[in-house]
Amino acid sequence: MKTYYYAIASQRFLLEEEPLEEVLKERRRYYQEQEKEIDFWLIKQPAFLESPDLEAVKASCPQPSAAVVSTDKTFITWLKLRLEYVATGEFVVPLLAVNDPLASLATVA
Repeated sequence: MKTYYYAIASQRFLLEEEPLEEVLKERRRYYQEQEKEIDFWLIKQPAFLESPDLEAVKASCPQPSAAVVSTDKTFITWLKLRLEYVATGEFVVPLLAVNDPLASLATVA
């Protein structure tokens, strides 16, 4: 079992109103300098919200949503402080309705 942490908000907020792309690029650069494996992902319309355990999170987040998911709790805590208007939480995989913690429900155009 593995714990994943997330920061979630509407796609519009995360991808248009906040400098998330810049934050993630800087984080990726830092990881490369430290020779650390990437442990965070940006997911549009995350499938983990389909779990009955996370029904309340889905109901409280404007749709379509986007999430930054990580195995590093400290990074998600920092992201919450940086972005402020995001919800955070965690889930353990395997989760009843989620086999792939990084799966997306977004359709490719």
